[in-house]
Amino acid sequence: MSVVMQISDTHFGTEQPDVVEALLRMFKEEKPDLVILSGDITQRARRSQFAAARAFADRLAPTPLVAIPGNHDIPLLNMGMRLLAPYANYSRAFGAELEPEFSAPQLLVIGVNTTRPYKHADGEVSVAQVQRVATRLMRASPEQLRIVVTHQPICALVPEDEVNVLQGHAGAVRRWAEAGADLVLGGHIHLPYVIPLNERHPYLARRMWAVQAGTAVSSRLRHGANNSVNLIRYADGQRPAWACSIERWDFQPQNRHFMPVNITALDLDRSLAAVAP
Repeated sequence: MSVVMQISDTHFGTEQPDVVEALLRMFKEEKPDLVILSGDITQRARRSQFAAARAFADRLAPTPLVAIPGNHDIPLLNMGMRLLAPYANYSRAFGAELEPEFSAPQLLVIGVNTTRPYKHADGEVSVAQVQRVATRLMRASPEQLRIVVTHQPICALVPEDEVNVLQGHAGAVRRWAEAGADLVLGGHIHLPYVIPLNERHPYLARRMWAVQAGTAVSSRLRHGANNSVNLIRYADGQRPAWACSIERWDFQPQNRHFMPVNITALDLDRSLAAVAP
């Protein structure tokens, strides 16, 4: 069994200390094999905020960490840095690699930097990025759960969030499904949900899911949702049985703990081999 914790939109600078401590307690109890930070790690990309985020990440060690930037991780008001060194503070805290990968016998995780310094909040994925991810997916082993991580969502649940959907998403969804992706993780809109993308895009070659996380520890709550994180549990079991579930854990203010509130079981598709370009 492999366990992945998805933490998103921490927005350090607006974090709630009691929620941070509750999340760390949950982390110690659940002992995930990997942690994914899916962007908007800070509120305004300041050194002090990245320092706080790095201190939080250090408390997760030695568990492996995959982090990608969000639009809030690029300076907004410091136009000189935004134009000339937009990822300088991010890289100082989390390394120069903006599109990290993680591979283990049961897991393949591919990060995609969907932020653009010339955009305020919108994200996009380029043709080159789509193909890079597809090429790596096609080298995955049959036993691996194949996860792609973006910051902006690849599909919306409510009409008001359609404007936040990743630009270039249609081509990405089609190509990544062909190449064998199982899950596309995102954040940005602070609304957790799981959507079967093959129902939104009936032309897809195989089943694939969008998995959105809420804001983990920030006071910037939306849609009436609590602070939340996702736990992804995966086991290949006895083939052809494949087991994967997405657990949403919400912070409960009354007892100051994160608790599971919803479990979505996924029927992974292993019937089709990856399609070459």
